[in-house]
Amino acid sequence: MNVSAATARSIAMLEKLAAFDTVSRNSNLAFIAFVQDLLNAHGVESRLVYNEEKTKANLLATVGPNVAGGVVLSGHTDVVPIDGQDWDTDPFSVVAKDGRLYGRGTADMKCFLAIALAALDEMKAAALKTPLHFAFSYDEEVGCAGVPSLIRLLNKELPAPRAVIVGEPTDMKVVSAHKGITGVRTIVTGHESHSSQTHRGVSAVMIAAELILYLRGLSEDAAAKGPQNSLFEPPHTTLTANVINGGTAINIMAGSCEFQWDVRALPEDDPDRYIRRFTEHCAREVLPRMRAVAPGCNIETIPRAGTPALKAERESEAEHLCRMLTGDNVTRAVAFAAEAGQFQQTGLSTVICGPGSISQAHQPNEYIEISQVEAGTKFVHDLIRHLSR
Repeated sequence: MNVSAATARSIAMLEKLAAFDTVSRNSNLAFIAFVQDLLNAHGVESRLVYNEEKTKANLLATVGPNVAGGVVLSGHTDVVPIDGQDWDTDPFSVVAKDGRLYGRGTADMKCFLAIALAALDEMKAAALKTPLHFAFSYDEEVGCAGVPSLIRLLNKELPAPRAVIVGEPTDMKVVSAHKGITGVRTIVTGHESHSSQTHRGVSAVMIAAELILYLRGLSEDAAAKGPQNSLFEPPHTTLTANVINGGTAINIMAGSCEFQWDVRALPEDDPDRYIRRFTEHCAREVLPRMRAVAPGCNIETIPRAGTPALKAERESEAEHLCRMLTGDNVTRAVAFAAEAGQFQQTGLSTVICGPGSISQAHQPNEYIEISQVEAGTKFVHDLIRHLSR
């Protein structure tokens, strides 16, 4: 497939970035060091913000003058695991086939980072009137845990930017809103006994199953009685439990069970109200029954890292900019969560717009269409020209 020289550079950069195994459980420091070296070679300084263990880092860099009104290109460096997935190719090598580029992170979302980095020569040569900022984060895939410290640094040390573009895969369409996500961990402590003597024990697994059914009821209530927003599919807040672990043996009433669930809330909804209803139900209806058998029984519910929803702001700076560059005037929302809501929460005008399809994210044989790399490359180069006028 014939592509422009600029797109070819984007693809070559994607090949380099995809080779780093930045699954969220691993360090991203080798990836960040590569990016820093590349920026240094172009005379661009960067700053890092580490996690507490110093095993991961966010990166913030500016190309152009240190003035207000710049544009932030934001993306996460981590990818989801390949465990248990049946890949036809090496997930950490980009393989071109039938107009597609296969590899972990090609769609979600190293291609956006690659396009930005591959355009450094053009950025440096363009005499930018307002700057472009790179904001690359860690641990987006495990609850957007890394970006808050990056946003604090950005707001503290940079002149106020006019817009943030989060390059999650949207087929280069402008996305104005996304749902929030709050992850929750519930630990049930029961009381072990022989499974033939149910009157002497409390099965933590059975209690967990009961509580998961209660969550299903909350989700059904949200669908029937909660806020609705037709931009989203589904158009309501959802609750799901997706991880569970507990028990020792089939003939022992389980002493412990843990399950993880999430609330994906509309911008108009409050995820905390569902968590409150759940914990009140546990305290009022379930725990007394458990403790009547064994006083040491317990249910502990712990909210985990998450991200607020992105609210549509039709007349925002980020909306105007991306619609001008893409010609796309349709208002869209996505059900997945991203870092965009965290940027907006601190007062930064934010939209999502990036190459690739979210339907390919997290899948075996993940790929991005080369035509999407072309479209994303054109978008960034058009942005460079716009900021140089």
